[in-house]
Amino acid sequence: MHNASLTELSAALASRSISSVEMTRLFLDRIDAAKDLNTFISLDPEVSLSQAKSADERIQNGTGGALTGVPIAHKDIFATRQFLSTAGSRMLAGYKSPFDAAVVERLGAGPDGAGMVTLGKANCDEFAMGSSNENSYFGPVKNPWDRSAIPGGTSGGSAALVAARLAPVATGTDTGGSIRQPASMCGVTGLKPTYGRVSRWGMIAFASSLDQAGPIARSAEDCALLLNHMAGFDPRDSTSVERQPEDFTDELLTGLAGLRIGLPREYFGEGVTPDVAQAVQGALRHYESQGARLVDLSLPRTELSIPAYYVIAPAEASSNLARFDGVRYGYRAAHYRDLAEMYAKTRAEAFGWEVKRRILVGTYVLSHGYYDAYYIQAQKIRRLIAQDFQAAFQHCDVIMAPVAPTVAWDLGEKTDDPVANYLADIFTLSVSLAGLPAMSVPCGFGTKGRPVGLQIIGNYFSESRMLGIAHQFQTQTDWHTRVPTDLPP
Repeated sequence: MHNASLTELSAALASRSISSVEMTRLFLDRIDAAKDLNTFISLDPEVSLSQAKSADERIQNGTGGALTGVPIAHKDIFATRQFLSTAGSRMLAGYKSPFDAAVVERLGAGPDGAGMVTLGKANCDEFAMGSSNENSYFGPVKNPWDRSAIPGGTSGGSAALVAARLAPVATGTDTGGSIRQPASMCGVTGLKPTYGRVSRWGMIAFASSLDQAGPIARSAEDCALLLNHMAGFDPRDSTSVERQPEDFTDELLTGLAGLRIGLPREYFGEGVTPDVAQAVQGALRHYESQGARLVDLSLPRTELSIPAYYVIAPAEASSNLARFDGVRYGYRAAHYRDLAEMYAKTRAEAFGWEVKRRILVGTYVLSHGYYDAYYIQAQKIRRLIAQDFQAAFQHCDVIMAPVAPTVAWDLGEKTDDPVANYLADIFTLSVSLAGLPAMSVPCGFGTKGRPVGLQIIGNYFSESRMLGIAHQFQTQTDWHTRVPTDLPP
């Protein structure tokens, strides 16, 4: 049952061959048996089983939906009433929100929700800052394919728990690649929707013009089913886009004949390791064999995405994290002489090194005399990067490339070199800066048997077509069905 798809789990619940309570217990037992992966920050079996019992009642009286009673895990960057909401930080350790984030509402047990059962909150890099999931106050997450490796960040807990079959699906957030990169490194499917497609209301903010919630699952089909409930206009979120509702499964059966696949030369050059290149090229050959056409193109400002992102994102983080001051909620230093010292000691003690680093950078680039020189220039580059993509889409329907230059690296390998961590995001940052949708699809394995993901990048609001393109690949390959061997039975 733990290897079943969302459709299969839903059918099993509808036929009463298993109850939601039984299904929830099954996954809670698996979570307990795989505690060494450190994928969860917060669990409350009583709450989960209570939600499952309510879901069974909805199914029995005929008011349940397609996903009612199916378990899910939420990245601990989403506010939740019944589980802790820590953002992976000491600053919010023990904090429980008075409300649910919009994503949690839409998927949860409320009157307008899908009725899914929350298993717990997934571990993540502190305030979603990092590329390895080693920056969590609650310890690093381990990759289920190789426990000596990182799972990718910042949604590493979500990706690792889906790969380990500790939950059928999970939510994640992608600011600069934080759904796609861990999905690639853990061998699962992850989708970053178009910016504004999914409400950010109740998401603990890192960089407001970049943060976007999305699904992480075994397959593109499961991502489509989850996105059906996650997406939609939310008047509480000023960045939410108002569009007609759509069914993201509509194009799952659309063929590949005539599909134009753009291959940006900047994504296939120096820096991509041979094992990653081999896996991605194998996937491209498969698409070509199904009638797709490969088109060479250029995204000339790809290298500028790193400096642009690491000016814009820290600047927004500096502003957003100013609210964590020890006054209203969260951690407060135990000893201080006055208000200024209370602010300083609270933030010094409760924030981790990566968060402090980004706050300092962000405050610097926003300061008088540097705002025009750095922040404004980065925003201009951001616009040029978006224009590069629009020029490319004149010649192709989707763009395909590696998600990351390498497979997952070893735990601790880049801890003392933050720049090396930042460079690992070279193939994901530009997409986020442009606000485009993109996803990672398992396409093979590289060094030490660690997974490799194929990145599919679409134009704005083309998620349905992208999911169909990924689904067609997954109906003819089995990379997404592979499971790590060292897991609970």
